[in-house]
Amino acid sequence: MTTAIIGLGLIGGSLGLALKRAGEGPIAGCALHPRTLALAQERGAIDLARESPEAVVEGAGLVILAAPIRALPRLMARIAPHLLPGVVVTDTASTKARVMAWASAHLPRPFVGGHPMAGKEAWGIEAASADLFQGAPYILVPAKGTPEGALERLVALAQSVGARPLVMEDPEEHDRLVGGISHLPLFLSIALSLTASRHPDWPRLARLASGGFRDATRLASGNPEMGWDIFTTNKRWALYWLDRFLEQIEELRVHLEQDSLEEALAQAREARERWLRERYG
Repeated sequence: MTTAIIGLGLIGGSLGLALKRAGEGPIAGCALHPRTLALAQERGAIDLARESPEAVVEGAGLVILAAPIRALPRLMARIAPHLLPGVVVTDTASTKARVMAWASAHLPRPFVGGHPMAGKEAWGIEAASADLFQGAPYILVPAKGTPEGALERLVALAQSVGARPLVMEDPEEHDRLVGGISHLPLFLSIALSLTASRHPDWPRLARLASGGFRDATRLASGNPEMGWDIFTTNKRWALYWLDRFLEQIEELRVHLEQDSLEEALAQAREARERWLRERYG
């Protein structure tokens, strides 16, 4: 049966490309802008172009919502009357508690929340790549009462695009953990970019900036709409991790004042090196 993808930006477009490469199909898609839809079909991310969410889900056996987070509740309500009985619906949003609540309110089950932990600072169908998910965690959060077969379908999808499926039962736990490992780095990248660029010496700083500044501010080049969606739908845990970071900054500041920073530098290096060994071998 057809797989329908609603939203053909970086994630939706990359899923289409990866699924097509894996031999899945046919893939139907729709997008807000006609140019995006045409380019997605031109690039081979979709087989069938549809002009509306209602039309793209007709007859689909799997529906992937890859639209911006704040668009999801209205989108869910629009497609609900047009879904086949038992069709599996998933999303790709970076936060899950709010999304799962919206799905419970608007969609018939089964729904499996999805969060591919993959991305880059570029966005849009132009940036889509079939390799985007290779080796990346793909978090799956099944709604209560979701049949086991629906979850198995999403596990198979994650594997088919080269990702590592990870099942989490609690959407709040997802948001807490992802807040520290994904949303906090985005916040810090934005803060560093603003700190430097708003300083009176920025014209001179910009001439000196090189790889370290470029790498540390990479995430600040991301889609502002996506960042706003993340922080507004995960405000509680974004603030929690920001407070933890400020505590750490204050501790490091004291070490710097007291010329006792060496041990903390060594600990930070070892923590990162250990993670790299465990994560990437």
